[in-house]
Amino acid sequence: MATPDFAPFAYKMRTAGLSQTFIDNFGYYYDQLVHGSTGYIACVDAQPVTDLPAYEALDAAMQQAGKAALERTIVLKLNGGLGTSMGMDGPKSLLPVKDDFTFLDIIVRQLLHLREASGARVPLLLMNSFHTRGASLAAIKRYSDFTQDIPVDFLQHMEPKIWKDSLLPAEWPQDPDKEWCPPGHGDIYTALVDSGMLRQLLDAGYEYAFVSNADNLGAVLDLKILGYFASQRVPFLMEVAQRTAADRKGGHLARGGNGQLVLRESAQCPPEEEDDFQDIQLYRYFNTNNLWLNLRALADLLEQQHDILGLPLIRNEKPIDPADPTTPRVYQLETAMGSAISIFAGAQALCVPRSRFAPVKKNSDLLVLMSDAYLLNEDYTLALAPECNALPPVVTLDDRYYLLYASMRERFPTGVPSLRHCVSLTVNGDVTFGRDVTVMGNVRVEAPEEETLYIEDGTKLSGS
Repeated sequence: MATPDFAPFAYKMRTAGLSQTFIDNFGYYYDQLVHGSTGYIACVDAQPVTDLPAYEALDAAMQQAGKAALERTIVLKLNGGLGTSMGMDGPKSLLPVKDDFTFLDIIVRQLLHLREASGARVPLLLMNSFHTRGASLAAIKRYSDFTQDIPVDFLQHMEPKIWKDSLLPAEWPQDPDKEWCPPGHGDIYTALVDSGMLRQLLDAGYEYAFVSNADNLGAVLDLKILGYFASQRVPFLMEVAQRTAADRKGGHLARGGNGQLVLRESAQCPPEEEDDFQDIQLYRYFNTNNLWLNLRALADLLEQQHDILGLPLIRNEKPIDPADPTTPRVYQLETAMGSAISIFAGAQALCVPRSRFAPVKKNSDLLVLMSDAYLLNEDYTLALAPECNALPPVVTLDDRYYLLYASMRERFPTGVPSLRHCVSLTVNGDVTFGRDVTVMGNVRVEAPEEETLYIEDGTKLSGS
């Protein structure tokens, strides 16, 4: 097949108002696709990592170093997600999660408390999408005391989907929005430059950025980690945690043939190596997507590479309409922001407690956060209840009835159960929970097929 011309993509992107910088970045990955790149990283190029520095070894000196660096630090949250997999059409960060506070409420209040306690300016920066920007900025405006010396957000890009068969721009006249997709959170680096935000941050005297997902309330700015990052002059630091059986399919840390650390996502694993990829004894660490960036090092590297970092490609194949698997197949070209660990010379990883990783990907995750298994501290950080013994309960809800947020809330009309004494809760079938239900130990609740089971008010569900 002849190499398709990139011109139709460039025209489509320019017409949509995208910059030449981003068009050049998209062209870099499109060229790889055309020349047969799958984005796969074989085991031979992803050797296991056996040992890493641990959070527990960070001492009081690192805490002091963190305090000294706080004035030059920002908190950056990825806030582009709509929560479509949970049946939402608005920003996921505006979901109520604790005491009627949303994710974004808690994030803002954390920053306000930190500023008051430390005297440091510590701004919040959101990487929004076109879909999340308006509602998220409106939510922040409700906090009249939340002011800062830089803008609150910048926008991530959007890119064309590519027909799998022809490698030409996908066209879907019945819903043109479906011709576009986000380029993955690896776009953060190009978007920081393209928006002018990176230059604004440096001009305002900021040097360090703590980056994490808005739906991960375990990711709070930690002074010991900041102190380690700043005092050791690390250009890029990834927080990783020990893998468990629940993390078998997620991205893991490895070491490339040149000795540099690399991140390998599931979409980058050759199919024949899937067993090794999922071996949690072989590949011991997973990426929490909590990252620390030296902003000056980032600016220097982008300048050297003409604003194209060259992150490893992730080729994702999907139906053009995500809600209809029978629609024609497209490629989405994505990158992961954590994969920059292979680009920065001297990049490091730090093994952190799993408590720093509490993302909400499904309603089962949300239910745990909403329950009394998590406590909201005075500084608006979350902590597991002492009864949980440092392990959050594992909740599995039947996707037939709990996949969508509205459907889940209908089945907990008067509040979520007490889960602080729960080890695991599995709900199969259509079950509605009454008021003040308590779950203890390992519990399985099953409704008869095609019937609704009601758990009475005040019920104590006990298991092994």
